[in-house]
Amino acid sequence: MPSVAIIGGGPAGLMAAEQLAAPQECFLQGAVNGLKVAVFDAMPSLGRKFLMAGKGGMNITHAEPLHDFKARYGNRQAQISPLLDVFGPEQLRAWISELGIETFVGTSGRVFPTEMKAAPLLRAWLHRLRGQGVQIHVRHRWLGWTADGALRFDTPSGEVSHHADAVILALGGGSWARLGSDGAWVPLLAGIGINVVPLKPANCGFDVAWSHHFSDRFAGQPVKPVIARIGELRQQGEFNITASGVEGGLIYTMSAALRDALASNGRATLTLDLVPGRSLERLTAELSRPQGRDSLANHLRRRIGLEGVKAGLLRELCPPAQLTAASGLAAAIKALPLPVTATRPLDEAISTAGGVVFEALDETLMLKDRPGMFAAGEMLDWEAPTGGYLLTACLSSGRAAGLGAIRWLSGKL
Repeated sequence: MPSVAIIGGGPAGLMAAEQLAAPQECFLQGAVNGLKVAVFDAMPSLGRKFLMAGKGGMNITHAEPLHDFKARYGNRQAQISPLLDVFGPEQLRAWISELGIETFVGTSGRVFPTEMKAAPLLRAWLHRLRGQGVQIHVRHRWLGWTADGALRFDTPSGEVSHHADAVILALGGGSWARLGSDGAWVPLLAGIGINVVPLKPANCGFDVAWSHHFSDRFAGQPVKPVIARIGELRQQGEFNITASGVEGGLIYTMSAALRDALASNGRATLTLDLVPGRSLERLTAELSRPQGRDSLANHLRRRIGLEGVKAGLLRELCPPAQLTAASGLAAAIKALPLPVTATRPLDEAISTAGGVVFEALDETLMLKDRPGMFAAGEMLDWEAPTGGYLLTACLSSGRAAGLGAIRWLSGKL
């Protein structure tokens, strides 16, 4: 019986396992009655990052039109789109329903399980995979290959080897190392000549050179609503002040542009509109009214309702001379420059960019220079914002790799 080893027990690896464990007659044309499927993971249990991501509400996918959904993958849209055409948001929701988990669309268009948790989904999924005969090996850290091509694993009992007719790599990115995604696979693949773009933070926070006064007073506070802009990218939302900088949904949306600007220019600036919905002319008129004996803080609060952390940002980031005239003050409120100095460390990022380039893969996600070896999930060179896009692409690529392995084995028998 042909065997397939899947290295990585996250969503991409488990989806690959599901394809391989299903009846194969339609793909193998009767050549193979079944496959021996084994999943290996370095952690004591599977799907740890998946479970952690679902603690605040398991965002599975997004209900926006597929054309708009595909555009979320930026310069890798051409490579991700064919995967989504076969297994996109609608197919994903139907698949989850087959596991007995119902979903709903939130007001933002994000899709959630009715229970809002990842654990019931993962339990049902693993139960089905075990019922299909998938073998699961935890505490098996992949070390590379033996001289005869077997897979090497470090285990609590010492090093072991495993021979497989096909291998699917689904090792994740490089963030949240404590949950298993530590990027340790990068030198292993680079060492055999596979083109791997260095991993870098995605959906991440950024450092800002706050004064001690501002950091001590406002760390932990939300800033909402605002419009943020960098280059052609413009988005309304909210973010949080941290002791060292900024993080949160709006910052994550802008993170790729900010990160790339830092890499290219050594600096990056996010421009903030602190009062969306009010024109510069209206603000100028309101702030031109006599201040009297009011402090600047009271003037801003009484005339335009600007106070708290937003007023703090204005004082922190705007030169004092600009705050003395209504026109300069209004201009700063509508276009406040927020300079960021660095991304937060890779391990803090929600996801990572970089990884195995698609040009090293064929259309089935098999490595062109390593026949019988496939790659899927976040370890591929793509990125997307939060909102269900990350999970959907991981699952769709895992499905494609699993089916690719079936077709490759069929051609070998």
